[in-house]
Amino acid sequence: MKNNSIIFFERKFPSANMILIKDQLPIIIDTGYGSDAKDTEQLIKEVGVSPEELHLIVNTHYHSDHVGGNFYLQKKYGVSIAAHKWEADLINSCDHEACSAEWLDQSVEPFRVDTKLSDNDEINTGSRTLKVLHTPGHTLGHISLYEPEEEILICGDLFHKNDIGWLNIFREGVTSIQRSIESLDRLSMLRIQQAYSGHGPQMENPLAAIDTARERFEKWLMMPEKISWHACKRIFSFTLIIKDGLAKEEIDSYLLKCGWFQDFARYSFQLQPEEFIQILLDEMIRSGAASWHNNHLIATTPYQAPQKKWMNKNIKPKEWKSQDFLT
Repeated sequence: MKNNSIIFFERKFPSANMILIKDQLPIIIDTGYGSDAKDTEQLIKEVGVSPEELHLIVNTHYHSDHVGGNFYLQKKYGVSIAAHKWEADLINSCDHEACSAEWLDQSVEPFRVDTKLSDNDEINTGSRTLKVLHTPGHTLGHISLYEPEEEILICGDLFHKNDIGWLNIFREGVTSIQRSIESLDRLSMLRIQQAYSGHGPQMENPLAAIDTARERFEKWLMMPEKISWHACKRIFSFTLIIKDGLAKEEIDSYLLKCGWFQDFARYSFQLQPEEFIQILLDEMIRSGAASWHNNHLIATTPYQAPQKKWMNKNIKPKEWKSQDFLT
């Protein structure tokens, strides 16, 4: 056994899980949602690593629940950040499409990617070497990390223990499902003893989870509407989490302002957005993804609501160029 450790933090929404490689060159993989940045800092300290010691942050992909702590850790401690080169270019150029934050209506504070990663790159932590595997599907620049000596996989949102990541066919392409299957097929060829994903518990039988995920994707190929329903429910549930619920009277106007809602309504379901509102609400309730409480629609999954002060910042990549942090 190596004289170091891989520490897995299973986190509540809105933050994704986090992994700390505690070694001579400590590395954090994914940093949670921005509202939880100080909690992220505290988790690192509690396992005996000072944030000043962090050698690198590696992001599996650029969604807000995975990169939200980047700003705080980079600004306060000067931590370098690594991400796939395609997503790095969008982030560093402050592209309006970066992180899909505008389309999803999710706040992300500005950060800079210092190291652009490509397939088969290696990341040294001191006594470990992590191999970068480009595993597109959930996003085009999604990566997984593999430690071959102890056969450990960190797979982001490609697949989870009992689920798969939602697919953004409007921002990542209509072939996202084929890319996901190819990525799973690549991982299935590896020897994997332990796997950690972006949400849910660690996996003691990762290859079985990969097989289950592949079967579900294959079913989706035959029924593409399921891709869109899965995505809509995930996106709207996350909205309800970060807003700590929506009052009944504000739901219509909110949804009609969202790019994701407009696109799925018009192009996936061939409906006018106004027609799709009640259909989506009915499905959220039917599936158990949300419930009504005192005339507010609330997400049913356990979560830690962001502070309203943080949410009021409402920072998107289109505002990043005006941030002093980037100059």
